[in-house]
Amino acid sequence: MMSSDLITMDDLTNDEILELLEQASSLLPVARGESYLPLLQGKVLGNMFFEPSTRTRMSFETAMKRLGGGVVNLGALASSSVAKGETLYDTMRMVDGYCDVAALRHPRQGAAQYAADACEIPILNAGDGAGQHPTQTLLDLFTIMQAHGRFDLNVVMVGDLRYGRTVHSLSHALARFGATLTFVAPPALGMPGDIVKHLKADGADVSESKDLSGNLAAADVIYMTRIQKERFPDEDEYRKVAGIYKLSRADLNDAKESMIIMHPLPRVDEINPDVDGTPHAHYFEQAFNGVVTRMALLCRVLGVEVKT
Repeated sequence: MMSSDLITMDDLTNDEILELLEQASSLLPVARGESYLPLLQGKVLGNMFFEPSTRTRMSFETAMKRLGGGVVNLGALASSSVAKGETLYDTMRMVDGYCDVAALRHPRQGAAQYAADACEIPILNAGDGAGQHPTQTLLDLFTIMQAHGRFDLNVVMVGDLRYGRTVHSLSHALARFGATLTFVAPPALGMPGDIVKHLKADGADVSESKDLSGNLAAADVIYMTRIQKERFPDEDEYRKVAGIYKLSRADLNDAKESMIIMHPLPRVDEINPDVDGTPHAHYFEQAFNGVVTRMALLCRVLGVEVKT
């Protein structure tokens, strides 16, 4: 039985992941607004976002409302008691009494586990600094499964792999399902050594490269990421790597027909808009999939059965 919290992908077994994805698939008509299924009527989600968010915050809210539940948002930090110096512990203890489940995004790595230790309600990690982002991983896996029907694929992850919490979580999950992983990044932004070491120790097929173009033809999935300016302690270091990888339609001539391009968004200039109209572009569909996977997850942690 899965933990009531989701802090990292280690909180889910492979079977639980597959079951969640199957449940998400059955909820697609509800996510699209084609039918109404108030499974979470009377339940309240606390959206606790201490960092900016568009897709994650809105998709959690949409997921809860599509299922008939309510949502309360932390709102702007300047208008909350955080501005008065309230600690994360005290804030989350209050939320524990107001809500049935909470999604937490915080700039500090480890904040989600800290909150889970403080609360009785389920805590869903919506991104903790440069740590993990497991609910993003669920929607990424759903997107890959919808496109390919399997996970034992060649997956190329590109860009900011050092600070990119999305790729930290996704690489672990894909390795568990037999994917071949290629990490493409400049040395300063390579996948953290402890993650690479852990993946290899578990028998994962992992390689590292600085070359994007040489890895395009064999890829089944290209997972682009933004170079995250806000994670750099030194702006000069950011400028050295900003815009280092850019993907355009012309780069895709030798790509497999079935290859998909993903991106956790927002993008800056790493994917040219001329890619948007190609059949390879799956990043907007990927963003929508955040609704349906988070619907399935909310039902699961709140003990509500989804019939598939």
